[in-house]
Amino acid sequence: MRRKSSVLAAALAVVAALLPTSTAAGAATPDGASAQAAKGGIVWAPCQEEPSAECGTLTVPIDWSRPQGPTIDLALARRRATDPAARIGSLVINPGGPGGSGVEAAYGAPGFFTEELQKHFDIVGFDPRGVGRSHPVICSASLYNQMPYAVMTSQADFDRWSAYARRLRQDCRARTGPLYDHVDSANVARDLDAIRAALGEEKLTYYGISYGTLIGQMYAELFPGRIRALALDSNMDHSLGVKAFLDTEAAAVEDAFDEFVAWCDQESACALHGQDVRALWERLLAKARGGRLYYPGVTDRPMTEVQVLWQGVLGTEGPAWQLLSEMLRALDGGPLPEWVPPPPGRQPVTGEVAELPTTILCEDYDLQVRNYQEYAALLRSSRRLAPDMRLNPMPIEDLPVCLGHPTTNPQHRLRYRGSAPLLLGNSIHDPSTPYVWSADVGRQLGPKAVLLTYEGWGHRIYGKDECSTVPIDNYLISLTVPPHGFRCPVGGRAGATVKRQPELWPTDRLPWGGPADG
Repeated sequence: MRRKSSVLAAALAVVAALLPTSTAAGAATPDGASAQAAKGGIVWAPCQEEPSAECGTLTVPIDWSRPQGPTIDLALARRRATDPAARIGSLVINPGGPGGSGVEAAYGAPGFFTEELQKHFDIVGFDPRGVGRSHPVICSASLYNQMPYAVMTSQADFDRWSAYARRLRQDCRARTGPLYDHVDSANVARDLDAIRAALGEEKLTYYGISYGTLIGQMYAELFPGRIRALALDSNMDHSLGVKAFLDTEAAAVEDAFDEFVAWCDQESACALHGQDVRALWERLLAKARGGRLYYPGVTDRPMTEVQVLWQGVLGTEGPAWQLLSEMLRALDGGPLPEWVPPPPGRQPVTGEVAELPTTILCEDYDLQVRNYQEYAALLRSSRRLAPDMRLNPMPIEDLPVCLGHPTTNPQHRLRYRGSAPLLLGNSIHDPSTPYVWSADVGRQLGPKAVLLTYEGWGHRIYGKDECSTVPIDNYLISLTVPPHGFRCPVGGRAGATVKRQPELWPTDRLPWGGPADG
């Protein structure tokens, strides 16, 4: 497969000049605070939703600077090690988001992790504070459903969004309560240490994907001496200012789209093989701008241009190129695929309340822009880096929600002072967490961090190939790290047999495993 890396290289070149300078995350939890929170312990019982797993809760303070203050209960789920004689301890996992459910990730662990890993660890997932079963950030559904279109085109749009974001924040804060101001990833890292203590583990063994890597990074900063193994798959880069963040996201999603187009050009299996894919793509975007494009099964409102762009993200995250080609063909008037994914992007909600995990991003990343002029310049920069995709819809949908929002865990370069080796991983063609992010995080963490480069596609590398999976297993089980500069080619062997995972089309509201394509 040919590779187009010019936009990624261009984005990498500007990152250094755009990095903000900031102080580190707040001071570590006082000694004993984690143990104190863990005194109540976790009472495990069969999960109602998944009786083959165990569920429990752990009480933690809302504000870790006031350990005796008000509390919330974190929801956890556990699958015990399949070979008690080989058990090493607990592996705590998080699937990302923000908003992903670690409880559901634990439910799905047998279909995700290798049998070898499951032999050695109790796999424990938790819903982070503000998410799912752990006191979610909630807002009035009626107000949530008034959310303006994500992409602003004028100062009037900017003013409208700023006013709306302020009203939304006030509403969500009132409905969520005091926790609303304490859902950033540094606080989640403190919760993670309380979970470690409650599980009876002297040191933490952790695997996180995507936004779950930010939790791990904050843990490495705050508790460097309490790490046994930290495997961070497809990393966030918490050092990036708003322009570098949007530029690298745009470059990455354009690169992933280029790879899809190259596959369609070469492979007869592509539903668009022999067609001008870029011309079809432009045709769909134009129809969406004109209000003339409808998602299959959704007849009450036309698709937006951002929803078309979401196709390019979700179809390249797996990657699910075959399904993406069939979906684009269907949107252009062709037959429907056997399985039609749920409509992408933000959707209207029913009921009285809506969950808003974007609040977590707002507290972790200062994404402020002063006015429409500055915002428009950011969009122009994204467009230069992504002529087909224009922009990455994920941060563009989140940015206006964060306008005026206090950032409690602002961006900064990581400082890791521990002795335990850390393992990072990323694919070269990741549309959601660009490869340059993991590379930069590796540099920030220093020589103790090793980056495993998967020379393939998609978001997440565990389960993609033997040589992108077995090294992670070996690290978590035996603390063996691959050499610096280790690269895993597509189809690469690693001396063990790993079941290759099916091609998936992820959605916001599904756990790790959605319906398989084909």
